[in-house]
Amino acid sequence: MKKYSQIFQGTAFSSKSPKEVQIQKDHLFCINAAGVIEKVVSPDDTDYQSLLIEYQDEANFHRLAEGQYILPGFVDLHVHAPQWAQSGTALDIPLYDWLNTYTFPIEAKFSDLDFAKKVYQDVVSTLLANGTTTALYFATVHKEASILLAEICAEKGQRGLVGKVVMDNPDQTPEYYRDSDTKTALADTEEFIQAVKEVAKRAKQGVYPVVTPRFIPSCTDETLKGLGELAAKYDAHVQSHCSESDWAHGYVQERFGKNDAFALNDFGLLREKSVMAHCNFLSDDDAGLFAETGTAIAHCPISNAYFANSVIPIASFQEKGVEIGLGSDISGGFSPSLFDNVRQAVMSSRMLEDGVNPALPAKERGVPNSRITIDEAFYLATAGGGDSLSLPIGRIEENFAWDVQIIDTTIETARLPVYDAEEKLHDIFQKIMYLARPENIREVWIQGEKVHER
Repeated sequence: MKKYSQIFQGTAFSSKSPKEVQIQKDHLFCINAAGVIEKVVSPDDTDYQSLLIEYQDEANFHRLAEGQYILPGFVDLHVHAPQWAQSGTALDIPLYDWLNTYTFPIEAKFSDLDFAKKVYQDVVSTLLANGTTTALYFATVHKEASILLAEICAEKGQRGLVGKVVMDNPDQTPEYYRDSDTKTALADTEEFIQAVKEVAKRAKQGVYPVVTPRFIPSCTDETLKGLGELAAKYDAHVQSHCSESDWAHGYVQERFGKNDAFALNDFGLLREKSVMAHCNFLSDDDAGLFAETGTAIAHCPISNAYFANSVIPIASFQEKGVEIGLGSDISGGFSPSLFDNVRQAVMSSRMLEDGVNPALPAKERGVPNSRITIDEAFYLATAGGGDSLSLPIGRIEENFAWDVQIIDTTIETARLPVYDAEEKLHDIFQKIMYLARPENIREVWIQGEKVHER
């Protein structure tokens, strides 16, 4: 019989489709040496008992206890790693002021590698403890500190996609915090890409360089063009912000006479491996361009409540075939937990559908057919994120990475209200999604390796 590196026995929840959760009750999950799910065996399958007999007394056999369940690891599509240092502050001022008063001064401090190391080690560990197995990171303009973040992801076992931020436009960036000029910005980005590719050679789970213009206002035309060329040359992932707020959206229209999506596409920055954060103000044409180019949206519902001036019409974009995942947007979003963002995604969609201005008649107050369910929000945090990154992650099925969180509903300090031994498993799933706290996450595995244990 085939030898496996690990076998897990338990009940798992995974997305069958964008709208439906699949429940795999008491299945065996057979993991190979590469950390990939090689076989999923249900209790009805002929080799279920023989696998049990062969493995159940071995050290690499993991039987989940009563009240424990398996979820895919979360995929966070938008994290500003340096902003962990300011998380939870200044969320009550407009985006432009927030960036210039708080964010840029904090990010400028990452020229100090000791400071960078302290913050980056902490943010990666914090995300792991919250069940995030893959994170798409903005770092800072500093090449060395950005490479350090990739090294910390490699060392801690997290799948990290890391971008050295590019901002060289003197009209929109402070003198103390920007790339010195276009030539340097592009040279540093290319050296960063090459360095991270070297780091990746020792990371079983994968660590990836990301081409990262902060957003159109912070970059000159020449730099945007050069970054698009680098993305093509190295077949690299791309990330930026797109049509986030009234101010950002209006600035690009004034500068280019078109929306962000079309401006970014002109520079070669919309591609299969592109993820654009926020996108609250996409038009139907913009969304069509995203679908056509394979560009994904990082939906950041908590951050959007503070800074976006709107609620993103997720259901409408999905209907148009746009790939969408979830992002925490630390620190525009205060919470490092995608559980919290899953919950907010559902709440925001309900507010968009029902409307929030009681001065209007109920029929005129909202946008019909906007709501999403908890199952759909769970998809965004897992499989949707994996699809957005074009990586085989976010699902508990064969040929996908064993990236999972083991949830314990029976923890004394965070016990979930499950009292009926016959309670429907889908109801338990919903309780996990709405009520789980970091204490409930007992273990986190990435690419078949245990990276966190509580």
